[in-house]
Amino acid sequence: MAKKEETVSMIDTFKEFKETKNIDRTTLVSVLEESFRNVLVKIFGSDENFDVIVNPDKGDFEIYRNRMVVADGEVADENKQISLTDAQKIEPDYEVGEEVSERVDFTKFGRRAILNLRQTLASKILELEHDSLYNKYKDRVGQIVSGEVYQMWKREVLVVDDENNELILPKAEQIPSDQYRKGETIRAIIHQVTNENNNPKIILSRTSPLFLQRLLEAEVPEINDGLISVKKIARMPGERAKIAVESYDERIDPVGACVGVKGSRVHGIVRELCNENIDVINYTANTKLFIQRALSPAKVSSINIDEENRKAEVFLKPEEVSLAIGRGGLNIKLASMLTEYTIDVFREVSESEADEDIYLDEFADEIDQWIIDSIKGIGLDTAKAVINAPREMLIEKADLEEETVDHVLEVLKAEFE
Repeated sequence: MAKKEETVSMIDTFKEFKETKNIDRTTLVSVLEESFRNVLVKIFGSDENFDVIVNPDKGDFEIYRNRMVVADGEVADENKQISLTDAQKIEPDYEVGEEVSERVDFTKFGRRAILNLRQTLASKILELEHDSLYNKYKDRVGQIVSGEVYQMWKREVLVVDDENNELILPKAEQIPSDQYRKGETIRAIIHQVTNENNNPKIILSRTSPLFLQRLLEAEVPEINDGLISVKKIARMPGERAKIAVESYDERIDPVGACVGVKGSRVHGIVRELCNENIDVINYTANTKLFIQRALSPAKVSSINIDEENRKAEVFLKPEEVSLAIGRGGLNIKLASMLTEYTIDVFREVSESEADEDIYLDEFADEIDQWIIDSIKGIGLDTAKAVINAPREMLIEKADLEEETVDHVLEVLKAEFE
């Protein structure tokens, strides 16, 4: 019974590794042969006189031991020599000096040998699979890959490619509104490939600006043809994105080409990115003009640039301020990310209004001094300067609570009513 179990174990062992993916036939045969030889060395002390034949197509193997026939009583090495009497039991016409090739039944070596073989094979195959996975993806960083959702956890999603390789989509690289179902196909960009201790990890991303760029390249032939260049991208994944494009052909409108007729070229991208709104603008090296375009749809009245500190003061008509800031401050954040300038937005104030202004320090009886100092710390010294500044800017830049800012604005506005 034990022998039968060992035989079955050997067949299972071979089948298991015969079906291993991602490893070419030649390498697999070599690994199997090497693993058998390692076990033979442990049993016999040497594998020099053994022939190991692996048959990957049939799913089996053959091992032959070659020994020299010597006279009875002259056997010095039982592994490499066989007595004439024992040789003639195999074939009656064997003579001294001839070589005997005898097939070896591996299962006769016992359970320990088979277990040793399985462990050796498992170790080598795993190492080869890791090498294969790493080599497949190491030069593909920045490319889009499709995979099937296999498992979902709190911190990451496990995705498998068409060869059953495991890819990881961390929570931080998922669009917040993404919802996954096991078995569905998703697309992402290959964000990072690591191989610490020969343990490759393929990290995917759906939040990377490069993912949006690759999707755009797939939809806009002019980009692939080199007629249009994507200069910069700023994204708030799942919410909104701004893309700056430039045309190298005067006859081509880069914005129109990227958006397509009635938005046809971006519709698919918007759906892929969970309805992320996409603004496409013309790139320019003129900083003021670029900032002005980045703040679209708001219309800018004037801009002051501090190139050394990469800051911009933008002045707009009162009705344009909310457009420049956007819902939740999204528009101004994306414009800052796209232009790489810190943008402060101000309402335009007429000369007559400026003459009637009041310094903040005069409100010390109604507003705590530390609050006044915090507001003055961001360059706002007068009541109207604070009133005309965006509420979101006061909260973020002055680092004040919403309730505090609302109280300050209420006090200051009351003075002019």
